[in-house]
Amino acid sequence: MTVLLTALLLLGRSPLPAESTSLPPVRPYVRSIRTLMTPDGRPDQPLPSVHKVRRFRKPPAIDGDWDKTAWQGADILRIERHMGPLPAFTPTVEARLGYDRDNVYVIFRVQDRYVRSLVQEYNGNVSGDSCVEFFFAPDAERPLCYFNLEVNAGGTPLIFYITKPMSEVKRLLPEEISRIEIAHSLPRIVYPEIEGPVTWTVEYRIPFDMLERYTPVTRPARGRSWKANLYKTGSRTSNPNYMTWSYVDHPRPNFHLPQYFGTLEFR
Repeated sequence: MTVLLTALLLLGRSPLPAESTSLPPVRPYVRSIRTLMTPDGRPDQPLPSVHKVRRFRKPPAIDGDWDKTAWQGADILRIERHMGPLPAFTPTVEARLGYDRDNVYVIFRVQDRYVRSLVQEYNGNVSGDSCVEFFFAPDAERPLCYFNLEVNAGGTPLIFYITKPMSEVKRLLPEEISRIEIAHSLPRIVYPEIEGPVTWTVEYRIPFDMLERYTPVTRPARGRSWKANLYKTGSRTSNPNYMTWSYVDHPRPNFHLPQYFGTLEFR
């Protein structure tokens, strides 16, 4: 999520079509993470999230098909924790991850409502649209330095390399971003907003050698791991939502807190 980050980095914002003034009601802020208890009855923090990532024997086609054979057998990761106020409607958000010698692969499936996608320029404010996000630290020796890859429902990406949130940020160049192969099930522009039920997918392939222009990469292999978190957002839709896979202890939505990243274990 780059609600704060892009406000600092982007020089301006293109005018957008007028938004609907009919908004769904927003529920009061509550913590949506079930509080865990210690044996003596005291509240405890949720356990860190861990997800096992499979190796592909054959690279999958990047076509946005959640049900294709290549993804069968891959564990499903669920993005179901909330930050900030609970939305009137809660999307169901799932992801799968995989890797091979040269790439990491991600696919998201979102069962959603109030979907829009307007941003079309690389490194634009895609998190204002219906958007799925993969924040990952590919250097095991530097778990707090990470890439944030954010892709809206229309397939437009943003990706930065961040060594210190809000201040030490490198935007990837268009020729680098274009090497990320992306497939999406919805049109590039979704407007007016789709208020009714809709399921959409985003799938992509990230080359390791592109990442290595910015940082050493711990190439995935059995027994190795990365720190990461995955998110769903839509801050400028009529149903603002901020959802996370790994628990984040923060009173307001902020995805740029790598100390709360979970662990991807490669197998």
